[in-house]
Amino acid sequence: MSVAPRMAGKRICICTGSGGVGKTTTAAAVALGLAARGRRVAVVTIDPARRLASSLGLEQLDNEPRLVEPARFAGQGLELRGELWAMMLDAKRTFDELIELLAPDAGTRDEILANRIYQELSSAVAGSQEFTAVAKLYELDASGRFDTIVLDTPPSRNALDFLEAPQRLTGFLEGRALRVLTAPTGAAAAIAARGGALALSALRRVTGADLLADLSTFFGVLGGVSDGFAERARAVATLLRDPATTFLIVTSPEPAPVAEAVFFHRRLLEAGMPFGGLVVNRVRVLARKPQGIDEAALASDLGGDGDLAARALQALSDLRALARRDAASMRLLRAELDDGHPIVVPQLDRDVSDAAGLLAVQRYLFAPQRKRSALLAEQAF
Repeated sequence: MSVAPRMAGKRICICTGSGGVGKTTTAAAVALGLAARGRRVAVVTIDPARRLASSLGLEQLDNEPRLVEPARFAGQGLELRGELWAMMLDAKRTFDELIELLAPDAGTRDEILANRIYQELSSAVAGSQEFTAVAKLYELDASGRFDTIVLDTPPSRNALDFLEAPQRLTGFLEGRALRVLTAPTGAAAAIAARGGALALSALRRVTGADLLADLSTFFGVLGGVSDGFAERARAVATLLRDPATTFLIVTSPEPAPVAEAVFFHRRLLEAGMPFGGLVVNRVRVLARKPQGIDEAALASDLGGDGDLAARALQALSDLRALARRDAASMRLLRAELDDGHPIVVPQLDRDVSDAAGLLAVQRYLFAPQRKRSALLAEQAF
């Protein structure tokens, strides 16, 4: 089964998996294929590399979606009947935009954004990218601008944080620790006052920085947006479980990414998230009946270089051994993820860094089963 039927009725596609398995490329190729089929699609990546922008024909990507010119792929024989938009998440900017949206008034907004503690904490929190990724996803979905949003995510172990980010934020904002920091009472207030005086005095002597005053201001004004943050976090958690959302797990046949895919699939089910299917990239395909090659004939074709012929045959033997291992990985993935028809993208001859490479991946993702089988057979050895 191709990606197309898996995306029927879906507004959101979240691509997740280990790092280095082609997840960002897969997200872009899914978005490209949907745009070719008439949808208005935005692909959101957190990958700081420039290769996605280059493959889409854009100078750069930033925190707002940019339209990809249809002519970029028309030259490759693909017509975009819909629209393809792309952006790269600026986690810090997204966090700031959320403050601007949720602050009860302009004064509170400006006070939070200018606060040194907020500037440091928002950079640190946003650096993990989990909550800001789903916050941007929610914003784009709520805008109604796009038929489908395709989201790239952090590597899968971090994606557990991605799934739990809304609940963690809600727990922090509604937790006892924040209440004590924003409005300490009784013994807590006395300890804070005494500790504050000592720390403040020491910091002033060493740095001249009024750190505790900044802390007090920060936690005081944070109370003004905590209800809005908690409400947004709950809405995001609901969106991740919406029937119109689907998760594609992207992996390669290497042992470590396979284990990550199995682990994350289990975690998805435990969290009640909708699993849409498996994409396995960079698969070496073994022919059903691998043909033997006569070493003497090969040496003759290579100008009589017997040593080169022997090394070429050894390399072929090694590749076939890797292909057998990949086939074993595929059997394991089918059994563990209960996906009898994972989407296979073979090991391509080159990295995907241009329109032609992205189009090649899209072709494997969206080809009907029979056509994809024929394409894979062409790559077998």
